[in-house]
Amino acid sequence: MRRLAIICLSATLLTSCGMDTTSDPLQVTDTLTAATPATAPPATTPPAGTVHPAPPVQHAAYDRDTHTLVLASGPNLTLIDTHTNTQRTVTLPSAPATLRAEHGQLLAALPDTNTLTRIDLRTATAQPTPVPGGPIDAIDLDGNRTAIILRDTATVTILQNGNPTATTEKFQGPAQLLPTRGGSVVVLDRLTTALTPIDTTTGTKGAGLRAGQGATNAVTDRYGRILTIDTRGQELLAFSTDPLIMKQRYPVPGAPYGLAYDPTRDLAWVTLTATNEIVGYDIAGGEPQERHRLHTITQPNAVAVDPDTGDIYIASANGAGYQVVRV
Repeated sequence: MRRLAIICLSATLLTSCGMDTTSDPLQVTDTLTAATPATAPPATTPPAGTVHPAPPVQHAAYDRDTHTLVLASGPNLTLIDTHTNTQRTVTLPSAPATLRAEHGQLLAALPDTNTLTRIDLRTATAQPTPVPGGPIDAIDLDGNRTAIILRDTATVTILQNGNPTATTEKFQGPAQLLPTRGGSVVVLDRLTTALTPIDTTTGTKGAGLRAGQGATNAVTDRYGRILTIDTRGQELLAFSTDPLIMKQRYPVPGAPYGLAYDPTRDLAWVTLTATNEIVGYDIAGGEPQERHRLHTITQPNAVAVDPDTGDIYIASANGAGYQVVRV
């Protein structure tokens, strides 16, 4: 497979790398459509590891403090203690758009009921907070501040102790918030398939960059880079953030979609929804190196990783269960 070298070293050079030169360089068509996972074929090879029953899963998250795997099936959350395999269930008012697990707490954004819910993973108790505007993602910042994407206005609002302190200008399809070093935040826009930094003090947008042909999911690695899945273009992209520059792009055939990052081993785990596979890439060097390729359950849209053990958890969106692989 031909490897693609670093092709873009500055925002100026990105114009010659396929950027549109109209008044809105991030919008390449008047009809924007977000990329979606491929419809997986029937499985022909037994999946690696162990498969457990589960309803269709839309989101997965892992909290290392409580070693809890969280699976979201509509409004129902399944909390699985991966050390004891005991399970608890939490029912939310509506289905979450995103899940974030950290330090024993789960943060769930519920756009259909205008709620941001925090769940204590030790006690399985939920604390909902009304957030008008349809929150679809949220991350906690410093100083009791929280950045929230609002679906209804397509903006990012910064709340401090529940009060708005800054709001960005409108995006086309903001979907995910990526924390970066220094306390700043980058927004993944799935409609314009772009990354845009924002100032969390003023709400001002920085200069955005295209992220392939159809970016769907992203994570921040321990080097401060943003790893992004380009599902439509079938690539793994890496961006530095100070300044925002594309540093790497690497071909990943098979309709890549789910993404999880293991900071202990510097592995980016990418699910391939067109082939029912998951690939582990070592991203510590100048370009990704494939280290693992495993067969999965069908429709592997969601993945999470335990950074202590290296175990990976793959969840099916069509009811094939969830899969535990010890690499």
